[in-house]
Amino acid sequence: MKIVAAKEGKVTILQADIPALNKRHVQVRTEYSAISPGTEMSAIKRSGVSPVYLGYSAVGIVEKTGSEVRDIFPGDRVACYGVPYVRHAEVISVPTNLVTKVPYHVKPEEAAFTGLGAIAIHALRTADVRFGDKVLVVGLGILGNLVAQIAAAAACHTAAYDLSEARVQLLQEQMGIQASFSSEEEVDRFVVNETGGYGFDSILLCAGGPGEMLINKSLEWLRDRGKVVIVGDLSMKFSRDLMFRKEAQVLISRAGGPGRYDMQYEKNNQDYPIGFVRWTEGRNMDEYVRLLADQRITVNPAITHMFALDEAFEAYGNYQSDSARGALATLIKYF
Repeated sequence: MKIVAAKEGKVTILQADIPALNKRHVQVRTEYSAISPGTEMSAIKRSGVSPVYLGYSAVGIVEKTGSEVRDIFPGDRVACYGVPYVRHAEVISVPTNLVTKVPYHVKPEEAAFTGLGAIAIHALRTADVRFGDKVLVVGLGILGNLVAQIAAAAACHTAAYDLSEARVQLLQEQMGIQASFSSEEEVDRFVVNETGGYGFDSILLCAGGPGEMLINKSLEWLRDRGKVVIVGDLSMKFSRDLMFRKEAQVLISRAGGPGRYDMQYEKNNQDYPIGFVRWTEGRNMDEYVRLLADQRITVNPAITHMFALDEAFEAYGNYQSDSARGALATLIKYF
């Protein structure tokens, strides 16, 4: 089968063996896989002589099931998430804890972003947002876009900030989040006029790069004892004084939720009891697909590019160019 890999800083298409089918896994013929630009561009830059396989979020049709799989069947459409099982590859073998069924009326193109959706949901759970909270999302790439939509769907007073006017306009016009801004001054006015000057309950930082100025500004926008959650690949240097003054919490959100990086949960497919771990990464995946099915969120307007598997290197070229902000949600298709 074909698989997308990074080698010595470049993207290439390699031939690889179809992965063996574990007794608790399902074999999936990929229809679409979604690019996560922050994670994958970093992997490309760090890649050396040994190839590094890219991707972690996809959708496809089940071809085979392991001997101990009982509730998923050949022919089912499923969304899948998680390295090393999910890649930009023609065929993937995935533990059922990292698979969720996709209803017939949900577009597979949108379901392909289930990994990013689970990450967005876990970020909001890390922030412990509640009904009526005032939430600011900073950075409106595809991950920040999803975080903002899901916060709004949870009845939070949601605001968003990105330097790109196009991304702000998309969130306003297509996702209905009017309190979206492209300048710090607009956010300053929102804090004064819409929060009574108290500030946001939670701020989720979905941007990447040097973080000191952004985190310090977020601590100014935050209410007393509020939370800043680092979601993007952002360096974590900030003012102790600003944090101390408000007794603020600065947290980091790791991937899609409990279970990630746990071999027992993932490879061996041993779920956590729901009474002890309510929201695992698998259950967060379920919720993302439910939000799509109920039309509470949408990804389709944000899909700016789609490439055939053999053209995958062009997809990453979009994120390396000077016009990278024009590339938002990108899919690789396999048919």
